[in-house]
Amino acid sequence: MQSEKKIVVGIVAGEASGDLLGSHLIEALKAAQPNVEFVGIGGPKMQTAGMTVLYPMEKLAVRGYVEVLRHYLEIVGIRRKLRSYFLANKPQLFIAIDAPDFNLGLERDLKSAGIPTVHYVSPSIWAWRGERIHKIKHAVSHMLCLFPHEAPLYQDVGVAVDFVGHPLADMLPLHPKRAEMRETMRIPFAAPVFALLPGSRQSEVKSLAETYINTAKLILQSVPDARFLVPLVSRETRRMFEQALYDFDGEQLPLTLLFGHAQDAMIASDMVLVASGTATLECALLKRAMVITYRMPKLSWWLMKGKGYLPYVGLPNILLGRFVVPELLQHDATPQNLAQAILNLWRDKHAVAELETAFTELHLSLRHDTAQKAAAVILPYLKAA
Repeated sequence: MQSEKKIVVGIVAGEASGDLLGSHLIEALKAAQPNVEFVGIGGPKMQTAGMTVLYPMEKLAVRGYVEVLRHYLEIVGIRRKLRSYFLANKPQLFIAIDAPDFNLGLERDLKSAGIPTVHYVSPSIWAWRGERIHKIKHAVSHMLCLFPHEAPLYQDVGVAVDFVGHPLADMLPLHPKRAEMRETMRIPFAAPVFALLPGSRQSEVKSLAETYINTAKLILQSVPDARFLVPLVSRETRRMFEQALYDFDGEQLPLTLLFGHAQDAMIASDMVLVASGTATLECALLKRAMVITYRMPKLSWWLMKGKGYLPYVGLPNILLGRFVVPELLQHDATPQNLAQAILNLWRDKHAVAELETAFTELHLSLRHDTAQKAAAVILPYLKAA
């Protein structure tokens, strides 16, 4: 019977945010189509959801031109082996979750071999490297977009596309409860609390740790009762930050290191200093005022800066179409500049209230029960078996 026939789906995710997206999608598809199996590259969440992992996701989680070059041969070798595997064991469908530099070439070859391809998370062609849309058209059977402004770009060139919303908007509360979170974390409600998020990658923490520590020192000079929360995603990043605290005389700071719990830290905080990336969207959806920063190797920065189209890099600014929160990047990301920007915004209660209103509107625009909506788009490809 059709319902008993095994349906195999190839799937690849390249980093932690993709692992989360993939796990929710796998669960939604399995609920609707119990005989579907998933195989490819994924992280622990996707593996727990039931996929078979051929290669660990960490092999793909590198960022920036210089960093990719260091791992180029290994990454290309994995893609070549994966292509051979899927061509020899053809899946009913291939789902690429983000990671466009790795996935698009693979998708093109699989699509040419008659395997439908769904790309989940549009590359940021509206921000930089817009010429990729032509490569995408040849590689992708169906694009699933997380942001509403992306779908018309694909419609204009004839790519099947659906806006499915952003899963974080489904997961995060519309009205976070700061008082309850502070009670849980044993933080006085009246204390000024600053969350410091230096990024999830080791390279990010290495680049930003000293700057964050010195920024905290300057904030403390102006706000003597300030407290700092620093969530770190792994033992390695925690060890790196602890070493930086020792190296740069930060051990006496009123600072709490957390193992994960980034969202808890943001909810409990008044202000957030956050490395550019998905965490900036989390911060906006949690209605927290923030200052966005980032640093990368000079060559990577020089190469990427010339390819951008927008005056901002942070997702809250991009999605709202204006500078709603400060961005201090690369050479501008000094402790003095960051501390001043944080304190200026923290002291401006009217600006903070306006941010909360804007972020609430953004949250509602992205809340669409994403996993179920994405699964509904994908299911017809599976039923065609």
